[in-house]
This record gives sequence, structure tokens and C-alpha cells, in this order.
Amino acid sequence: MTAGADIERKLASVGYVADKGLATALRLALSLQRPLLLEGDAGVGKTETAKALAGALDTRLIRLQCYEGLDATSTIYEWNYQKQLLAIRAREHGEVSADVLERRIFSEEYLLRRPLLEAISLDRSPVLLIDEIDRADEEFEAYLLEVLSDFQVTIPELGTVSSKARPHVILTSNGTRELSDALRRRCLYSYVEFPDHARELAILKARVPNLEESLAGPIVDFVQQLRREDLEKKPGIAETLDWAAAICGLGIRDIRDDPEKIAATMICLLKTEPDLKAVTKETVARLAGQPA
Repeated sequence: MTAGADIERKLASVGYVADKGLATALRLALSLQRPLLLEGDAGVGKTETAKALAGALDTRLIRLQCYEGLDATSTIYEWNYQKQLLAIRAREHGEVSADVLERRIFSEEYLLRRPLLEAISLDRSPVLLIDEIDRADEEFEAYLLEVLSDFQVTIPELGTVSSKARPHVILTSNGTRELSDALRRRCLYSYVEFPDHARELAILKARVPNLEESLAGPIVDFVQQLRREDLEKKPGIAETLDWAAAICGLGIRDIRDDPEKIAATMICLLKTEPDLKAVTKETVARLAGQPA
């Protein structure tokens, strides 16, 4: 049986509710040992998918957060220069030859493993999350293709390090720039949408178990309608969970009872000033289903 054969059940065991399409993509990525590229709006749960997969497989999650200017050094390895310098100074008056000293300071003891090297060095396959690959430069994307092709890196002073256990690779993209065809061909692909009502309700019940049944449905109704408003940043699943927790903490039993109090909790759902101004108390009352 492959690692992905019962992945849906394993994800559910760690509180992650995957739709059929995403569960199938994960199953195929595991069985075919191919990287999986997850694309979609911010907040739909792409990063959480990788975290849940690591939990479901009971393995380590290694995260590489991408950003503009990211280079190979920051992602593969660096030498611990301070420790090397201390070693050199400690041996200045010793009888160690320069060649022996060089071999010592360019050894595993002085190597700082960054995410890509760490991911291929483990004895058990980790989940390697390459988060927001679209934020990295095209040059780094091209280098990443080489690593994903062979799962090995070369350290001039130590030689080639090959993967002991092939990592399960999840890449995420918010679509801020177009990714290369070469990268897309290397990966399986899934576009992650905001969850539908039934799935978001299931997520809410799984992640906020103390939430009253009478509140869960109206909370999801509200958020689903709020996403259809003209907003700069639609609230994601994490915001739904934060809002539900806030409502529980405030002792609110019905979101229709006090629109002013509910309006004050919009800071959990809305993350820009224009959005907070756009969603007025009247808008909150309408979305909550309060009679006009």
C-alpha cells in the first residue's frame, strides 16, 4: 500500500478536511513521488495543507519561505564562519598544518544546513514546503528545478550529498507572477479554492469543537457572504477560525442579536483599512440576517 492510499483518512485524523480533488492530488503526489504545486488566493489553506500532510504522515515539516532576492546559499548551506574563525585562532600557536586545519574547519561540524540540504539529509522522508515560490526570482526558480530533478546538492569542500529519503515536496503560489513552464511540468498541479459551505462548516466543527451547533452554521453563512462583497482581501479559513473563537470568547449566542458588537469583531476577518471601512454596521446586520 502506498503512503497516499488512505491519505484522506489520515488528514481527517489531524483535523484537516480536504476536498476530493485536493485529496486525490496529494494521493498521486505521494504515490508518484512528484512535487505538488498548489495555487490559489491567499488564505485558502495552501500552507496548512503541507502542515496537515506532515501531521498525517507523522513526519517532519521543513519550510522554505520564499522572498525576492532569495539565493542558493540561503536555501542549501552556509559555513559557520564565526565557529571556523574561533577554531583558526585556537590553533594559531599549535602544530596543526594548514591542510589539516582546512579539512577540519570544512567538515560537517562547521556546516549549517539550510532547508533544501536538510530535507535531503534525513533518514525519513520529510514534507518539504516551498512556500510562495512566486515571490522568489526566476533565477532561483531555475536553480530549484535542478534540485527537484536529482534531489542532490554538491558542496565543493565535502562532495555531493544525495537524498537518503526523497522528500514529499509541496510548492505554493499566490499567483503574484507567472511561474515557468519548466517548473509547472515538473509538478503535479491543484488549484485550491475557498471552501464551499459544507466543507467550511466541517473545518469549523473540527477545529473549534466547543462552538455551539446553533452558531456554526450562521458563522459560515456570514463569512461565505462576506467573501462576495467588494473587498481588497477576502477572509481566509484562518480568519473564519479566529472569528469563531472570538465570538465564543465574547459569549455571543446569536450573531443577529447585536450588530454593533459583531461589527467590532470584524478585525478578526478583515485585514485592511478600506475593507474595515467598507463593511459597516449596516452591512454586518445584512450579512448576519438581521431583519430590516
